Amino acid sequence: MSATPLTKPVLPEKAPFRELFNVATLRLLMDRTIKMLALPGFGILVFLFLWQLLANNIITSLGQFPGPNQVWEQSKSLVTEHRRERSKETAFYQRQEVRNAKKLADDPSAAVKIRSYTGKATFLDQIFTSLLTVAFGFMVATLVAVPLGILCGLSESLYRCINPIIQTFKPVSPLAWLPLVTMVVSALYVSDDPLFDKAFLTSAFTVALCCLWPTVVNTIVGVASIDRDLINVSRVLRLGSLVHIRKVVIPSAIPLIFTGLRLSLATGWMVLIAAEMLAQNPGLGKFIWDEFQNGSSNSLGRIMVAVLVIGIIGFILDSLMLALQKHLSWDKQATLR
Repeated sequence: MSATPLTKPVLPEKAPFRELFNVATLRLLMDRTIKMLALPGFGILVFLFLWQLLANNIITSLGQFPGPNQVWEQSKSLVTEHRRERSKETAFYQRQEVRNAKKLADDPSAAVKIRSYTGKATFLDQIFTSLLTVAFGFMVATLVAVPLGILCGLSESLYRCINPIIQTFKPVSPLAWLPLVTMVVSALYVSDDPLFDKAFLTSAFTVALCCLWPTVVNTIVGVASIDRDLINVSRVLRLGSLVHIRKVVIPSAIPLIFTGLRLSLATGWMVLIAAEMLAQNPGLGKFIWDEFQNGSSNSLGRIMVAVLVIGIIGFILDSLMLALQKHLSWDKQATLR
């Protein structure tokens, strides 16, 4: 009598579970793809269609309002102009190097000098200038607003002293600050070899004044709303003032601090364009104003390129701040849009 070999029983239930898992995974992937790509893409296509439809029916003193195709052509033209200007700059320095090398070959003790290129700023150069200006103003505002907000949040007496000043200056337009800042910078910033141009400082400090208030207000609210249990634990442990601020106050208030920073950065980026227009500081604001004054047939398309670039950069800056907030904040719910 032969022994019957033992066989492992087949579990037919596993195949349906595996298929169900694959279907659920595929469905989840499709849902994410639709949310992340399809819906935004559909919205952009609808926007471009409506934009072109309106552009075809708007005739201005400079010609037809630019549609998406004309804006795309002008954007390529601006990039071409930038490359052409950079080629001129490279050739300018190469000519100086050749001339100086020949001069040194004839006379090794001769004094040579490299002159700076003074060509016009291109559109991409002005984007960089605007970013540098808003970064400078935003950092100045942050260095003032965060410590001030922490002090006001910790001291009710100090808050009552400063709150009327905050509420008075918070709604002031940047156009009102700009003449005052211009006069102060002109009076105080006097140097034969200035590190920064006066127009740059005027725009940057105007941005700083308008960036100040959202961060101050949100920092005060964040510090004042710290859980009382944390305050009591800090008192029981007898933490020093600086340790208390570093270990308890800042970690607890950081979600609202970043909310204020995001609002301040968005405000500063909007304010900068108006400040550059009036202060004539090289940047996107000045580019828009110069194109408006130029009045050529391509001006409207170039202005529209600048408008789109301003919006895209603003979106990128806010996304970077949100990513930094998610990385530093303990409260993940507070980082949701």
